[in-house]
Amino acid sequence: MTSSKHEEIDLSRELEATEDWDEDAPEDPSLGAMELAERHALRRVAGLRTELEDISEVEYRQLRLERVVLVGVWTEGTSEEADNSLAELALLAETAGSEVLEAIYQRRQAPDPATYIGRGKVEALREIVVATGADTVICDGELAPSQLRNLEDRLGVKVVDRTALILDIFAQHAKSREGQAQVELAQLNYMKQRLRGWGGNLSRQAGGRVAGGAGIGGRGPGETKIETDRRRINTRIARLRRDLAAMKGTRDTKRSERRRNQIPAVAIAGYTNAGKSSLLNRLTGAGVLVEDALFATLDPTTRRTQASDGRVYTMSDTVGFVRHLPHQLVEAFRSTLEEVADADLIVHVVDGSHPDPEGQLAAVREVFAEIGAVGIPEIVVVNKADIADPLVLGRLQRAEPHSVVVSAHTGEGIEDALRAIEADLPHPAVAFEALLPYSRGDLVNKIHQHGEIDSLEHTGDGTLVRGRASEALAGELATYAV
Repeated sequence: MTSSKHEEIDLSRELEATEDWDEDAPEDPSLGAMELAERHALRRVAGLRTELEDISEVEYRQLRLERVVLVGVWTEGTSEEADNSLAELALLAETAGSEVLEAIYQRRQAPDPATYIGRGKVEALREIVVATGADTVICDGELAPSQLRNLEDRLGVKVVDRTALILDIFAQHAKSREGQAQVELAQLNYMKQRLRGWGGNLSRQAGGRVAGGAGIGGRGPGETKIETDRRRINTRIARLRRDLAAMKGTRDTKRSERRRNQIPAVAIAGYTNAGKSSLLNRLTGAGVLVEDALFATLDPTTRRTQASDGRVYTMSDTVGFVRHLPHQLVEAFRSTLEEVADADLIVHVVDGSHPDPEGQLAAVREVFAEIGAVGIPEIVVVNKADIADPLVLGRLQRAEPHSVVVSAHTGEGIEDALRAIEADLPHPAVAFEALLPYSRGDLVNKIHQHGEIDSLEHTGDGTLVRGRASEALAGELATYAV
């Protein structure tokens, strides 16, 4: 519950008195008339406060968790889409370790270039921050350094944008050496552009009656603090890129070995928290970490498994995607995301119980386009069927004809998913017919694992096998061709 002081804030009346309102977002008749009340109001999203009742957990939160207010700008789409975007931001904030006190958004044609939300709204937001006792404001977008600095100066609390929030979550969850290096590289690239936004102590050298009198005697040929920090960041970025290049070589070696042996690769991809790791465990018994949290999986896991006909293939769990995934993360995690781009088949997992599963599908496919994974065969697996609305499941199946509905939690539909995956695995290209002596059982086993058998007959002279194989395996069988 919010305090009585907070309840007494009359945002509409206060903002109607703001004289600079027309300057915040100029009208454009061609874009359609916008309701004046919508333009002049900050809207609250109901049900996003995460206050707990248990006293021990409340005390823990008061000691350990940041108290945050979420702010968004609604520029296009429906109000439901704006609510869903802030609901996702609330989940991200909770995953990072914070308590959401309030969630509001403003209807605008475009974010304000100076303060993200309109200048008149900043004062109303400041009163909300004071009334709720918030420590941090999180904006549902990427802020320019000037926007960040202006908001912090006017609100008097720390301001974080969506990109910094996601980077913080990645930093908490990265476990492997490669994952930690990728996250640090993304954070440094983000921070390098915003050094001037983190306080006056990073300002450039200046003369005259400025900088607390550090004019005469305070100038010289040496580096300013911001130049020193930027140089150190660039040095660290160069080292991280060298380390990641070496790690990428190891990953490429393993991938090329799989290609040499003609082992098909299946990548499980999809939105964060859609159930990819649970599905991998169900399909292969991998035993990887499963957690009801955003970005619980950052380090890809690859497992070798067998189809019902004996063919061997690999299945990889990959990092989850999210709307407006920061470009720095896509670049830093490019070597990891190559598991998706180099796959023979993508199993695209979507949460059927999510309020906007179509939005999840579209957001993930945007990332596919960015990493060059557009032309790869794709199976859509609609997960969490045990808690999803049957009408939504039917709608998704009509929109995605090549799809299967499963529940990784209960096991429902897993057999259907396996059959769909096996049917879409790439088939060996070279047809063969060979009479193998019984002493070459190793070749029969290779055909089972890496080829397809149409017929197998035991004769007095050996095993007569017809089927398809890779070029390398067909070359081994050529000696026994009939």
